[in-house]
Amino acid sequence: MNAPLRQELPGGPAVWCVNGPAAVAMWREMLPPGAYDRAARRLRPGDTVLDIGGNIGLLSVLCARTCPGVRVVAAEPAPELHACLRRNLAEHAAPGWQAECVAVSDRPGRLRFTYYPDAPGNSGVYADRQADDEITLAFLRNSGIGPEDAGELVDGLHDGVELTVPAVTASELIRRHGLDRVDLLKVDVERAELDVLRGIEDHHWARVGAVVAEVHDEDGHLDAVRHLLHSHGFDVRVRQEPLLEGTVLYDIEAERAV
Repeated sequence: MNAPLRQELPGGPAVWCVNGPAAVAMWREMLPPGAYDRAARRLRPGDTVLDIGGNIGLLSVLCARTCPGVRVVAAEPAPELHACLRRNLAEHAAPGWQAECVAVSDRPGRLRFTYYPDAPGNSGVYADRQADDEITLAFLRNSGIGPEDAGELVDGLHDGVELTVPAVTASELIRRHGLDRVDLLKVDVERAELDVLRGIEDHHWARVGAVVAEVHDEDGHLDAVRHLLHSHGFDVRVRQEPLLEGTVLYDIEAERAV
C-alpha cells in the first residue's frame, strides 16, 4: 500500500494522493474540453453534487474552484483513497461537504473490491486485469508512446489487492444526507455504472438534474445506460475522448429534457 503524498496538479492546487502520476493523469481528465469540466461549469451556487466513485476528490476540487458555493457528497470505497478524499475536501471545499467510505451499488451489503495501488483510478468491484491492461495500452499508444515502452509501463500496473467493502445505494445516500435535489450526479465506478443507476429509486430520479458518467461499453452497457436515462426524462449525449479511441470507454452527459 502507498503512503499519502502531496502532488502539485498542473494548472491546479496541491492535493493529497497515493500515486502522483495517477493523480496528475486523473486531473487532466477534469480539464477542458472534457465532460467533467463542462458539467462543473453548469453548476450554480447552492447546487448539490453527488460524486459516486470519488477517488481522491478531484471532481470535488474542480467544483470548489469552478463554483465555490456548491455542496458535494462523495462516496469512495477504497480506504487509502477515501483518506485522501477527506483531506482534500478539508483543504479545498466549503464546510458541510461529506465523504463516505462506501461502494455504491444496486443493493446494500458488502462487496469484493479490487484495489490497484499503482492505478487507483481503475480499481473496482468488476476489475478485470487483462481488460484494464488493454485499455491502458490503447491510451498510451494514442498518447504517442511506442508499443515496447507502453508494455513496460503497463507491466504490473494492475496487480490488485482484494478488499471487502460496505455497499449502499445512491438512494440511501440521498436519504442519509437529506438531498432534496442532486443537480449533478457523477458516476465513475469502472464497470458498475448500471448498478449505481439501478440503485436509484423511481421517486428519487425526479431530484436528479444532470448526470455525467464514464461507461464501459461491454455486454451492451452503453445502450442500457442510455435507455435508462432516456426513460427517466434525460437527453443523452455520448462522446469518446480521442485518447480513448479504440477502447470501450465512453463519456455520457445527460440533462433533463426541456
